[in-house]
Parts: sequence; structure tokens; C-alpha cells
Amino acid sequence: MPLGQSFSYSVPAALAERVCPGARVLCEFGRRKVTGVVLALHDAPPEGVDAAKLKPVVAVLDSEPVLPLELLRFLEELARYYLAPIGEVLRLALPAVEREVVRELEAQGSLLPGERPGHTKQVGRSVLVASATDVVEEPGKLRGQAAAVLAWLRANGPTGVAELEGRYGNARSALKKLTELGLASFEKRSVETGDLHDGRVERDAPPELVPAQRAAVARITEGFGRAESFLLFGITGSGKTEVYMHAIATARALGRGALVLVPEIALTPQLLGRFRARFGDEVGVLHSAMPETSRHRMWRKLRSGELRIAVGARSALFAPVRDLGLIIVDEEHDGSFKQEEGVRYHARDMALLRAHRASAVTVLGSATPSLESVALARRGKLVELSLPDRATQASLPKVEIIDLRRFGAGPTGEKLLSLPLHRALEKCLAAKEQAIIFLNRRGFAPAVLCGSCGTVQNCKLCSVALTFHRRDSSVRCHSCDFIGPLPPRCPDCGGELSLEGLGTERLESALERAFPEARIVRLDRDVAAGAKSGRIIERMRQGEIDILVGTQMVTKGHDLPRVTLVGVVNADSALSIPDFRASERGFQLLVQVAGRAGRHDRPGRVLIQTYNPEHPAVECAARHDVAGFLERELRDRSEAGYPPFRRMALVRISAVDEAEARTAAARLAAVARAATTEVEVLGPAPAPIARKRNRFRFRVLLRARERGPLRKVLAVLSRAVLDLPRDLRVVLDVDPVSML
Repeated sequence: MPLGQSFSYSVPAALAERVCPGARVLCEFGRRKVTGVVLALHDAPPEGVDAAKLKPVVAVLDSEPVLPLELLRFLEELARYYLAPIGEVLRLALPAVEREVVRELEAQGSLLPGERPGHTKQVGRSVLVASATDVVEEPGKLRGQAAAVLAWLRANGPTGVAELEGRYGNARSALKKLTELGLASFEKRSVETGDLHDGRVERDAPPELVPAQRAAVARITEGFGRAESFLLFGITGSGKTEVYMHAIATARALGRGALVLVPEIALTPQLLGRFRARFGDEVGVLHSAMPETSRHRMWRKLRSGELRIAVGARSALFAPVRDLGLIIVDEEHDGSFKQEEGVRYHARDMALLRAHRASAVTVLGSATPSLESVALARRGKLVELSLPDRATQASLPKVEIIDLRRFGAGPTGEKLLSLPLHRALEKCLAAKEQAIIFLNRRGFAPAVLCGSCGTVQNCKLCSVALTFHRRDSSVRCHSCDFIGPLPPRCPDCGGELSLEGLGTERLESALERAFPEARIVRLDRDVAAGAKSGRIIERMRQGEIDILVGTQMVTKGHDLPRVTLVGVVNADSALSIPDFRASERGFQLLVQVAGRAGRHDRPGRVLIQTYNPEHPAVECAARHDVAGFLERELRDRSEAGYPPFRRMALVRISAVDEAEARTAAARLAAVARAATTEVEVLGPAPAPIARKRNRFRFRVLLRARERGPLRKVLAVLSRAVLDLPRDLRVVLDVDPVSML
């Protein structure tokens, strides 16, 4: 388990030349020998520490530092900014194989099925993989990391034990418990041992750039001399990726490496293919869906300089790219760049910091830039570059708003499959073109309702409604991942249960009935977690799918030439979330999914269904008016005192006992108010999802005009948390993205 503080050791003369910042060393810690990372060297022990009592470093584990100095110093600054334990932050940057070269075996009973003493982890041709079974746990039976690990397995599919250990400190004991309850199983799986670049890729030549692209590339090239940061504001289909590749070519010509961050694993293969076609085998990929051995091998090649370009999702921020000269953050507005568990860093914000510390250029790209990035550009912190037209000279798609107050159900009888949308699909299929239908609700029916007493079937562990999934006739909580059978009748009154609302599973079924000859595929977390989503997108690109139905996984930056129709089934679902960013996120989703249509030689058409056609996000999206929406939203945020005009942190408190959580929240709010008058303290108040995983949740919101006073309060709170009962969970979330 990584530690939250650093410790001092003496350096024997025999090891003095090899012990340096970033090196891994073997040290005695209590009665064990553990692996540590050297943070700094000093000529004298810390004040008040007797040098004679310091334990010596036992051994140095590497011929050269495992963390470059640039990356190490960045990690230390990240830990300070987010008030995160340095041990947890170092864990982010080291593959599991590197973290745990030395690992003491515990009692025989701690071994997982398939392991043997002295061989807890395999890094050769096979790995131990954990999978969730179909067994349904009793409500309230699982807590803590056992529940978290099970939720991960259900959401992401079979996962290597080594990767789970990297994500959850007590994964081994959690997996043992899940096995005993019949909720998880294990098997050995072979993994590829060759390079991920096996197989030749036909090299391409850079296309002729349009004038706006040329201007952007020229300005970024100038920026290498000053290590500037840029906001590349380009409409969907404007050729941002080509600008990225020219920027990478500039970095490589200067002898420097590059790092490219994308919001979704599904986008990684698409970009990787394009980058390999341009830069050959200089390109490596890092993301959480890779087998641990492959990720470790890629990490070592980047660290050695054999690979000079890294592409990956959020965690690739910590790739050990040598002589880092460029960081690109594609779709910089995307909320998935914020880590919501453990160290709650924001990869976009930290990309700017890492680039600054490495004297590197940063390019943040988006068709719908975040308000935070727009504000930075207006303050002169980012240089704004514009790509106002599509690179293919194709027009933006025509957008029509379907007022669901006026239009009823089409031939399917489903209220949210209106007649205009049905007719548009008929026309699209008749022309042998492709369609994307977007609905941001998984499952078959979002609610199960009793027709007699009106009771909605809620999760027993969370304050949210259970969703019915027809595939296995189960009801599921999309908050805690609880799964149970659908009751035959209402548990309260015995009345008949009805399925209310529309989810992607039900939408897929309705479309299959309406268009039996069409090839319809669903893309959401239930059918395509992790790398599987990339395979579905590739099938779409190859023309093997006629209609792609899905959640926001279909809205990302996919370039699908045959897509001419996009249907947004219910725009209101994203706009009604109790979060001050709901309007911004809803607008981004609408613009991004609309941008999938008509990107090449066929004109595109977009239908947005809504009960609130006058909503500014809907109106601006229909006009492709990004600038207008940004102006309005910035004005509203300024008046309300929200980011980017205020610094903000969220104190999240949870406990099994509601009164205990409420009391602790009130105590922390009082501590915050007493610390300074320069920070506005709102709350305590119940969280919008007041109960989750059988824990009652409260929050305290902190707002300030400047970062300094806010950090002072957070430092006081971090000390106050130490005096609270151990069964309480308190998270200090700096720059929160989700308010739920």
C-alpha cells in the first residue's frame, strides 16, 4: 500500500553514486523490506532527527532512475495541489510490475485461486484474470473495496489481478472475499508477448492543409521557442488531428517527445492508427484496458527513448516520455479527464502544469471548449487558434428541433421515437447510409413503477431508481451496480409493476421491430466496455452497421464517413441534472453528436427531440452557435459566482450512519468558516444522490476568488479530518467536475 508521507533513510557510501531522485530503492520498514522511490537527497538529516537512528537504504533496484526528474517534480507538485498522499501519486506513474518488484508473501490463505506460494504475479505469457459471476449479492452485504472491485468487474469485464491491485490497495483481500461469496472467479489467460505495433502499417503523406490549418500550425511552431500553450478551437470535422500531427512532427524535428491525451479508450485505436501511419513505430499507447505486461513493456520503451510519442487516455499523462516537448489534449472539454476516485486530478489542468515544468508546448483542442479554457484564453494564459470550417469543405449538418409537446409517437408506438425521426431513419436506410441514435440512458426501462400504489422501485443502498435490463430480467442500480431479479409484483402492495421510460436496450429493441432488415448495434457500458467499444466503432467505419444506438460513447470524436443522420432521442435528460455545469455539458453533447453527421461527401441531418425547445443549449446547438452559447454561459457563471470566475473545492462526507455523517459535515463546515473570512462556505447539505452504496452523503462547498485562501482552508480541513471517527469517509475534491 503506498504511503501518504515520506520517510528519511541514510545512504551507505557504497550506494551513494546510484541513489538519486527518481530511483527505486529497497528499504526496511518495520519488519518488512519494501520498495520506495527517492524524492530528494540532503546533506543532513531532518531537524530533530538523530542521524545515528536512521536506517540505511538496503539496495538500489535500477541502473537508472525509474522516474525522470521532470516527471518526479511534476508528481510532487500534483500531490501538493490536490492535497493527495505522495505515495498514491507515485503509484499513478509506475506500472504494477515496477511498483512491486519486491513483494513479501503472506500466509498461504491469502493466495488467490490459480496462484502458488512464491508466484503471486505472472509477467510472462499468462496472467491471472478476475471476472464477475452471474451471482447476485444480498443488499448491503458488500462494502468498501469489495463492492468497488465488483462494480469495476461488472462495468469493465475480466481484469488482470495486477491491474486491480494497481487501482485498489486491498484488491487481493477484496477478491478473496468475492470468491468466497461466489461473486468472482479466476482463470489464467495468455497475453501477447510481442509489441503492440506488430504488423506493418502503410505510411501516409501529410495532406495539403487548408489556410486555417496552416496558420494554426505556423503559430504552434513559433510557440516551441517560448513553450507556449494553445487552445485550438475548431468545429467538428475541421481537421484538428492533422494540426496535432504537424505539431508532433515539429517536436520530433527538434529532437523532443510528444504526449497525446484522448478522453476515451475507444478513440485510442483510431488516433493510434493515424499516428502510426504518419510516424511509424515511434508511437506507443498506454491505457487501462491493456494487459499489465503490455502496458509495462510500453512504459519501459517510452522510458528508454525507444518510443518518443505516447497516445492514451487520462492516465497516459504520467507516461515517462523522454525530452517531453509537446502535450496535446484532444476534446479537452470532456469530463472524463477528471479522475473521480483516489487522487482526484484533472488531466487537462495537469497537462498544462507538466508542460510548463518541462518547458513544453501544450495544445488543448475542442469543437466545444470548456469555459475554464476559454477564460484562460481571455486572460492571456492560452493563445486561441481557430479552425472555423470543415477541412473537407463539407457543410455542417442541418439541425431540426422536434418539439415532443407537438409530435406523438411514430409507427413503433414509443413516445420518444417520433414520426419525424422514424421517417428520417427510413430515408437514411433507403439511401444505404448510416445513422447514429443517441440516448443517454442505459438499460431497457429507467424506472419500475407500481400501477396500484405508485411506488417506484428504488435501490436499497442508494437514493436512485432501479433500471430494468431485459437481457437478464434484472433490476440494476447504475450508481452502485447492485443487481437483483425483477420482483413479480410490487413488494409494498402486491400490485402489478410497469416498466416506465426508455433506455438504450428498449430503444434498440423498438428499432429492430421497426426496421427488421437493418443491422442495428448498441454501444453502451452494458455491451461494450473498454476496448470492445473500439471494435464496434471500427465495424461502423467499415459499413457493417446501419444504425448505431448508444449513450454518450457514440458522441466522441469518431470520424465515420457514411453517417448522414443523427437522432438525439431526449435532449432534456442531460439538461435536467442538478449541477451548475449541466447546461454546458448538455450543449457539448448535442454539438459533438451532431458533428458525427455529414463529415465527408454526403450532407448530414440532425434531429434533436426535446420537451424544452427554448432552452439556450438546444437553441445554440441547433444553430451551431458555440460562441453565442459560451458568451451566455460565461455571463451566467459570473453572476452566480461559479468557475471559471471562482476557485472551488467540495468536501464530500459519507458514513453508514446518517446522523454521524451530518454531524461530521457540520463540524467541518464550522472549521472552514473559522479558518478565514475570504472563503465562502456553503452547507453542509445532503448530496444530490443522498445515499450511495449504503452510505449517507453530505457535502460542504467552498468558494473563493483566489486560490491562496482556499488552499489555506483545505489545509486546515485536512488536519481536522484526522480527528474524525475512522468509519467516516472524507474527500477533499479540489476543482470538482461532478457535483453529484
